[in-house]
Amino acid sequence: MVTLVVVDDHPIWRDAIGRDLAEAGHRVLAGVGDGRRALTAIRQLRPDVAILDLQLPDRSGVDVLRELDDCPTKILVLSASGESEDVLEAVKAGARGYLLKSAGTAELLDAVERVAAGDAVFTPGLAGMVLGEYRRLANADEKHPVLSERETEVLRLVAKGLSYKDIAARLFLSHRTVQNHVQRTLNKLQLHNRAQLVRYAIEHGIDED
Repeated sequence: MVTLVVVDDHPIWRDAIGRDLAEAGHRVLAGVGDGRRALTAIRQLRPDVAILDLQLPDRSGVDVLRELDDCPTKILVLSASGESEDVLEAVKAGARGYLLKSAGTAELLDAVERVAAGDAVFTPGLAGMVLGEYRRLANADEKHPVLSERETEVLRLVAKGLSYKDIAARLFLSHRTVQNHVQRTLNKLQLHNRAQLVRYAIEHGIDED
């Protein structure tokens, strides 16, 4: 048995979901129609799963998700929107699953049980989109590693043609410290020499003040 809170501002839809869940042997602890009451119910009742609509009268479902980032309840979004922006925003905010309201009862019940068990569940077609976005972000991270503020500052001056001695004097650092920053930057960016560093800085706008 999975314990649930159902959040949807349409009472008929909310009640119908509650009946389907109860008939399947699950326990609906509460059904609410706005974000404020959703936050209160989920935090107080701690259900296994909360079924959450994105369109609520007082705030978006994504805002509710963000405010529940410290709550153990798993969130399954049930929305009329299949727009990529809505899906990705919900997933990034912490949703464990995303179903369209066109899903059948069997699909909803299966999603509830799988999300409760720790799986990520999406309406067919949405899973590939989410996976593709995370792959794109992962590739972006690999191509553009995060440099520290000091590493970026040193790289900018290297790109402007300053010698290590001049950079050290401008930043009040030792010559060796500047060399160390440059070497770490080379390693992070998987580059081999100063010329490649300069080209990287220009291509990514790091040479600009």
